[in-house]
Amino acid sequence: MKILKIIFPLVVLIYPLWGVGQVKDMDIEESADVFLEEYSDTFQENFFEALKQKGIENYDKAINLLLECKLIDADNTVVDHELAKVYLVEKQYSMAQEYAVSAVLSDPGNLWYLNTLVSCIQMQGSSLDQMNINLPMTNNTLKGNLALIYFKQKNYDKALSVLSDMEKSTYTEGLKAKIEDSMKKSVVHIKKEKVVVRQETGKNPIEGLKQQLADLMVKKEYPELTKLSAQAMEDFPAQPYFYYINGHALNKTSKFKEAIEVLETALDYMLDDIPLLNKIYQELADAHSALNNPSKANMYLRKIKPGF
Repeated sequence: MKILKIIFPLVVLIYPLWGVGQVKDMDIEESADVFLEEYSDTFQENFFEALKQKGIENYDKAINLLLECKLIDADNTVVDHELAKVYLVEKQYSMAQEYAVSAVLSDPGNLWYLNTLVSCIQMQGSSLDQMNINLPMTNNTLKGNLALIYFKQKNYDKALSVLSDMEKSTYTEGLKAKIEDSMKKSVVHIKKEKVVVRQETGKNPIEGLKQQLADLMVKKEYPELTKLSAQAMEDFPAQPYFYYINGHALNKTSKFKEAIEVLETALDYMLDDIPLLNKIYQELADAHSALNNPSKANMYLRKIKPGF
């Protein structure tokens, strides 16, 4: 069986930035640039159809197609990872963990594989250090990735704990500085929010920000809208509305890739606000259309629920 090759272009962006303390988001879809070399037509058809079915949320069919791929190549790491992600979405956490572990063991230095495994474990209310999983923790790349994952989750104590067990390097020192800076900013933001609340004498600062943003949107003052919404995201990171506004402003200034990144983050914080969710899907569709990615655009358009 020939080798399944995967291009992960974003790795090239992430790793060189470690040394200078710049960290790019990694919780993104990395399967977009998949290609196969000298595989059977059946494997190719099943694999790409599985990705398509996953994209339109037909998860049962995606799982079946990926399992057919496993019958053709039982040791294929990429298929293991895709199965882990689909089972994770389906909340079949034990199955997701099984395939995620297999993927990580096959490629310990892969950031996305480890991120999926950590997600599987956390969704079960546990953590990696509490699980009896025989991972190669002597692998410095794996440990560095784990620290990065915890940092992106704002779990700064765990990230620092992992780094403390590693030899000092440009990467470890850069990430440590980034973590400590973020911890200081978190304290400052908490104090700032308390001051704002006192100054407003009971008024909700979030509602005040929303009104300012709405006014800027009506006036189509997009540079200022981008700046203020970015500050709002930083001050209130769990408010999806601010991410939506920032994504809208980025779309209007033709920064479509940045808009997609922000809008996908907004989805992580969404609960049951269907009208806002529809707006986010529409902005994502617009951004993908502008980037000449009609399949993604149509996928988000299909997600929009009519009547809201």
